[in-house]
Amino acid sequence: MGLDGIYRTTDESKVKVVPANYDNSKMSHEEFLKVLLANIQWQDPLEAQDISQFITNTVKLREMEVLNSFESNVGEMKSTINSYALLFASSFIGKTVQYSGDQTYVEGGKGKVQFTLSEPASLVQVSLLDSSGKVVEEKTFNDLSPGTYPVEIDNSSLPNGYYQVVVNAVASDGSSLDVKVESYALVNGVKKGEDGKVYAVTEVSEIPIEDITAIGG
Repeated sequence: MGLDGIYRTTDESKVKVVPANYDNSKMSHEEFLKVLLANIQWQDPLEAQDISQFITNTVKLREMEVLNSFESNVGEMKSTINSYALLFASSFIGKTVQYSGDQTYVEGGKGKVQFTLSEPASLVQVSLLDSSGKVVEEKTFNDLSPGTYPVEIDNSSLPNGYYQVVVNAVASDGSSLDVKVESYALVNGVKKGEDGKVYAVTEVSEIPIEDITAIGG
């Protein structure tokens, strides 16, 4: 038994269940049931539909109901998870966190960053820039193997605040290498963005909590 969803002809005794040119792929289970019942009501008694087809269509209806229920439950679960994520992130307020990014916090002339190499590097230069783009601190490393390297900042002349971290790594053949940079930030608050994600709010940026790799330090 086909479920076209269309029963309109020149014969006004026929019933139109859904509009013409209806997209059946978007049919709700309520609309499906209306079409199914209309088929049964208006079928030719001399050519009655096979009951097995009815059962098949009933199973299809049930599958659609289950799918709709599942989608609804997933939506509710996602909303609940986001609410718990916001509550969890509130514990970051007032703490220093390590995250994937290039703005690091310096207080009392002290701070930290770290970088990760996936390939050997013959030269790595770590620069600290102030808000005007001026280099205020610089460290150079030679012949490093793949791995993660912490860098301590200890310069009493640096005012408290955030500084941009720039890491340039060069291979033995002179080519540039990709470097993962992790910085430290002081969390002032948390918020839920329009995209549904939860962010740790700092003085200069908003950090997705999934980018936070450690708390404290």
